[in-house]
Amino acid sequence: MGLLAASGGFTRYRIVGDVKDDILREAPDRLKKYAFVDIDGTADERSFGWVAFEDYLDTEWRTAPPEKGHYLAFSLRLDTRRVSPAVLKKHLRLALDQEKEHNQAAGKNFVSKDRKKEIAERVKLHLMSRSLPIPAVFEAIWNTMDHVIWLCTTNGKVQTLFEDLFTMTFELHLEPQTPAFLAERILGVERGLAIEHVEPSAFGGNG
Repeated sequence: MGLLAASGGFTRYRIVGDVKDDILREAPDRLKKYAFVDIDGTADERSFGWVAFEDYLDTEWRTAPPEKGHYLAFSLRLDTRRVSPAVLKKHLRLALDQEKEHNQAAGKNFVSKDRKKEIAERVKLHLMSRSLPIPAVFEAIWNTMDHVIWLCTTNGKVQTLFEDLFTMTFELHLEPQTPAFLAERILGVERGLAIEHVEPSAFGGNG
């Protein structure tokens, strides 16, 4: 679910420290430097990078620039290539059976551990090259006035990927604005930690 959908899950961040004006001016070029690279013609398992907010196939921002008033809008695209374990098991079995037949014809009765590993890697690479990567897109909005950023996901692995790529791109660090983090920031560390031990209350009764 993205920002333009009727509902969805979001993660809110705030940038740590000051943001220099030149970073905002360079934002389009910085995004292009770390733009998504297609892996359709490879056997790579994963690729990720920035794409245009309006079109996840646009890595040059021809559709529209990322600047939207005092906001920056862009998306993180993550393509992942997967091979079903059942398919991998089947083709590995076929390859090992063929290897055993070849060895028996040559007077050998077994397949060494290193050879099995080599065959497994070859089979996986072959199947990967035949499998199309699955794209996933996660939209992001950066308010350049208060430097709050909204990311359209609550997936922990995607959050980590976004945080690392954002730091690499803009040389800035992000703080997740979770309820616990906000409580600690507003109330202080000691009182914020005390909230973690608050017991829930039952307001319903049998009377």
